[in-house]
Amino acid sequence: MSVLEIRDLHVTVETEAGATPILNGITLTMNTGETHAIMGPNGSGKSTLAYTIAGHPKYTVTGGSITFDGEDVLEMSVDERARAGLFLAMQYPVEIPGVTVTNFLRTAKTALDGEAPAIRAWTKDVKAAMANLRMDPKFAQRNVNEGFSGGEKKRHEILQLEVLQPKFAILDETDSGLDVDALKIVSEGVNRAKEATGLGVLLITHYTRILRYIRPDFVHVVVAGKIVEEGGPELADRLEDEGYDRFLDPAAPIEA
Repeated sequence: MSVLEIRDLHVTVETEAGATPILNGITLTMNTGETHAIMGPNGSGKSTLAYTIAGHPKYTVTGGSITFDGEDVLEMSVDERARAGLFLAMQYPVEIPGVTVTNFLRTAKTALDGEAPAIRAWTKDVKAAMANLRMDPKFAQRNVNEGFSGGEKKRHEILQLEVLQPKFAILDETDSGLDVDALKIVSEGVNRAKEATGLGVLLITHYTRILRYIRPDFVHVVVAGKIVEEGGPELADRLEDEGYDRFLDPAAPIEA
């Protein structure tokens, strides 16, 4: 079992007004095999948490720690974090002109494992994963995300997840922009990956609809850069009914 630990994490981002605090003391422990949902209103710091774990240079850690099996994640470069087993599915996947999906995936797998995968077995695995995600096989020869629809980009993110087999997957609003059918297909891909490898999932979302397909073990509500409430799947159900208003009203009590 692997453990990802976040302790009293404080993060700022540079704006025109100077360094602006975004995260104000996030503490969270994840084990492989667990699914944690991070929920909260817009601007609460959910995506900042995802990108800070992944090592985005835009964000500056001003306090606290992130460790992965006892190793200091904040001292790792982005590629070292990936090789250690951290994976980020981005909310807005970028296009990579001139690099085909096939070359991208095989290059990434080679970098992670230290050796190139055997062609025949690798090709079979990629084709099977694409079929499960209902991706046209022709996408394998297209440039990464170039001309892809929003749903196709999200399926490609989950294709990476399935074939690269990380220990922890951070899914930053993977459900945004997906119709009902695509949401179900993407969710099934995440569930397959978890069942096959026992990975841990940190699922960031505004809404509960994806949690109908990817059932969380733990739910954490983030408001103003802090976790203001935690619970099990029942907390997500409560948020579906009540929304976030009680956390945003200064007069409303916050349950720890």
